[in-house]
Amino acid sequence: FKTCPGRVLCKLPCSGEKEVDLAVQSAKAAFKIWSQMSGMERCRVMLEAARIIREQREEIATMEVINNGKSIFEARVDIDISWQCLEYYAGLAGSLAGEHIQLPGGSFGYTRREPLGVCVGIGAWNYPFQIACWKSGPALACGNAMVFKPSPFTPISVVRLAEIFTEAGVPKGLFNVVQGGAATGQFLCQHPDVAKISFTGSVPTGMKIMEMAAKGIKPVTLELGGKSPLIIFSDADLENAVKGALMANFLTQGEVCCNGTRVFVERKILDTFTKEVVKRTQKIKIGDPLLEDTRMGALINQPHLSRVQGFIKQAKEQGAEVLCGGDLYVPDDPKLKNGYYMRPCVLGNCKDDMTCVKEEIFGPVMAILPFDTEEEVVERANATKFGLAGGVFTRDIQKAHRVVAALKAGMCFINNYNVSPVELPFGGYKCSGFGRENGRAAIEYYSQLKTVCVEMGDVESVF
Repeated sequence: FKTCPGRVLCKLPCSGEKEVDLAVQSAKAAFKIWSQMSGMERCRVMLEAARIIREQREEIATMEVINNGKSIFEARVDIDISWQCLEYYAGLAGSLAGEHIQLPGGSFGYTRREPLGVCVGIGAWNYPFQIACWKSGPALACGNAMVFKPSPFTPISVVRLAEIFTEAGVPKGLFNVVQGGAATGQFLCQHPDVAKISFTGSVPTGMKIMEMAAKGIKPVTLELGGKSPLIIFSDADLENAVKGALMANFLTQGEVCCNGTRVFVERKILDTFTKEVVKRTQKIKIGDPLLEDTRMGALINQPHLSRVQGFIKQAKEQGAEVLCGGDLYVPDDPKLKNGYYMRPCVLGNCKDDMTCVKEEIFGPVMAILPFDTEEEVVERANATKFGLAGGVFTRDIQKAHRVVAALKAGMCFINNYNVSPVELPFGGYKCSGFGRENGRAAIEYYSQLKTVCVEMGDVESVF
């Protein structure tokens, strides 16, 4: 692989209604085999898939860089989280069970945890391989099959995941990949043999998927956008808070749904914090994402780069001050001249009613807002239609727990940010979606309970 910014990597045919049906029928046939295997049998296959990913970490990470544009440093972390996810759910596969309930007169009841069937996964372009593992891990552990549609902007690495599952020994067709855009997604959501849909992406698309799923009474997991608050109190460790703010805004070129892009800073330390954040932001190494010292690669494509630039232009028109960055970046290397690069941006003099503070930019743009009291900042932090994440930096642990308890967000961080262990549930409140990925919680969204009531005596009849 070589970095090829702005060039065509490959061409893939979009899957139409016929191809989607073939994929679903293939998955349906594989489901009959996989669902009848014991949890321990599924565990062994999933552990083998995790082993292959771990063994091919560098190759897959490089593929992801080409696929997405993020730095190789970050891509390696994504791949590590991916194999850890499969290992985690492999470990749970053998322990999935119902419960026994004793009833009067020697009768009893029990519950069975059963798979749903063919599940659809629809991924986003910011974490293509990792999202596919986050969705397929719990789905396969519970005994389901999956048809996965990656974003048309990042179609490549998920195909490798399908090959790895096959190499590991899953039944043929258990994890199928279809390619395409909105039309392909619509065929998947409306297919009568699809039992569940899990989507990661934008709020408008999530709404459409929910509408389509409703017509078939299909359960849905939606992991949507965010405009998350990061609250920096004056008693925070300043060095740690600055590093946290950078992590909360500039990972994957800022193209992260749970980023803490509204950075609320207690007024006492506003100037000191802002000065240090700007200094650190200006030092971020931009360029060839395959180089070891690069920390920020290219944005996903030209339309998205233009969209992010439009937000910055509008922010200036509404009175925000560009403290650093925000302009296009042209690397010295001539082979990168067509890349979609920009300098990470820090905005000062921001107000809560500005578009750059209210709307998700999904790019490397941080908005800094001063606050005076805890009560005030909590109210402002919650004044959004989103509710994906939130962060608090303070040395006062009681205050930290008090504030995160008051935040209306599904994923909260104390003295860190953008840490996503597979053991912990991930998902949002409000327009950021519902359902959870990762942790034991995801099992609930990829399985269903059957209740069985056993009578040991004569039937009591009212007739």
